[in-house]
Amino acid sequence: MATAPSSTSSVITLTINGEKYTLPVDHRTTLLDALREHLDLTGTKKGCDQGQCGACTVLLDGRRAVSCLQLAVAAEGREVTTIEGVAEGDRLHPVQQAFLDLDGYQCGYCTPGQICSALAVIEEHAAGWPSAVTTDVHPEAGPPPLTADEIRERMSGNLCRCGAYVSIVQAVARAAEARATTTTTEEAVA
Repeated sequence: MATAPSSTSSVITLTINGEKYTLPVDHRTTLLDALREHLDLTGTKKGCDQGQCGACTVLLDGRRAVSCLQLAVAAEGREVTTIEGVAEGDRLHPVQQAFLDLDGYQCGYCTPGQICSALAVIEEHAAGWPSAVTTDVHPEAGPPPLTADEIRERMSGNLCRCGAYVSIVQAVARAAEARATTTTTEEAVA
């Protein structure tokens, strides 16, 4: 049931996981609440609701964003990827598979945000973006080795109440290695 726009609400169209959704929202509605309450996409979790825990991390145009601090109206025209859009049909994404294989899930509450963040971390690293612990930040140096310290620093905005950090770091490393191997194979074939 769509309501007419007013000075405090709008009808917006969001592109989420490749599908378009049109919905009326109050201008103060966060992207997190639009996903969970309006669209029933409950994989993205509400943790602290203050941008501090990372449980609500989604990808906006491929970049990490804590959806509890992102207004839904500001996400219009951008590509939103939630945990529901990560797998390819019934086949888990390599990051999801690595989390499963290495017991990075634990209770699972933070996992959707951890996985979305890990996806961005792997792409940021591959693109050569430095982190706070990168020793050589010159662009010609290329991507730094993706050490445990690099992964921990890059994932530091995502908290795990169960303390599964060792497994999470291992899962990100395994998925990054799989991505690098796939990319190298694809380049060799081309």
